[in-house]
Amino acid sequence: MYDLVIIGGGPTGLNVALTAEKAGLSYVVLEKGVLVNSIYQFPVNMTFFSTSQKLEIGETPFISHTDKPTRKEALEYYRRLQQSYKLKVKLYEPVVSMRRVGEKAYEIQTSKATYTAAHVVVATGFYDTPRMLHVPGEDLPKVKHYYDDAHPYVGQRVLVIGAANSACDVALETYQKGAEVTMAIRQHELYPKVKYWIKPNIENRIAEGSIQAHFNTEVKAIYPDRVDLEGPEGKFTIPNDFVLAMTGYEPNYALLAALGLPISEDAAALPLHDEETLETPLPGVYIAGVLCAGRRTSKLFIENTRDHGEIIIGQIVARKEVYAK
Repeated sequence: MYDLVIIGGGPTGLNVALTAEKAGLSYVVLEKGVLVNSIYQFPVNMTFFSTSQKLEIGETPFISHTDKPTRKEALEYYRRLQQSYKLKVKLYEPVVSMRRVGEKAYEIQTSKATYTAAHVVVATGFYDTPRMLHVPGEDLPKVKHYYDDAHPYVGQRVLVIGAANSACDVALETYQKGAEVTMAIRQHELYPKVKYWIKPNIENRIAEGSIQAHFNTEVKAIYPDRVDLEGPEGKFTIPNDFVLAMTGYEPNYALLAALGLPISEDAAALPLHDEETLETPLPGVYIAGVLCAGRRTSKLFIENTRDHGEIIIGQIVARKEVYAK
């Protein structure tokens, strides 16, 4: 039986694993996809908002070519960290369910095996679960909830949905590579906290008409060659080749339900936990990282959750010492 099973192999999961490794605990990390799967799904040319120093974990230096590291550099950093410390990570092994076994253990079932542990840390983040539009046609191949690279959209009629950083970045990059870009924005303005070096650029492109922006507008239906929208003056239709829905992401609530974790009933939909200890109402089960913020996905980041590993592992070690006595 493991001391600890960690669900999620992103930066937070690796941080918890590294802390457990240093503490001499037996553990395993279960990751449904590739190592740091969420970062792998970021746009190919993405640059982090944070400095490399703020993305470091386990007191292991993160060296980047510039002040703000790229996606490629982050993938390399976390890969080398996992390999250097020989962190025990199982990839391509999604967790299916969890149940209590006796008074002091949990059984975690994956697609491949069953694991038993005295403690569990859920560090699944939110980037793997996009917020859906729930409109007809959303399942068409032309609709993307993740953006990778501008090249596929050269010469295409692209609708970007959203008004925050990702939407503005995508609109500008696809426009600069030759796409005919339209934006559908539910609010009356762009998100006020769009990155300061991006906001003037997108505002100028909209003002000059290079990018057509429809404010107070929602998508009603998507078809292979067009999209139905509804704005202040009623419904209208635009021709379209691709829809890039940059509408944000949320925790995987289906997985949290399968694990038996209770969720708050307010708009934040927080996985219930003690904010100081990070322990959930399930004894010995913790949550860590950005998952702690629920749907408030702009509240927590890698840099302000780096202490979660120490908080959790400190409690597990203390409990083991008590049980040993």
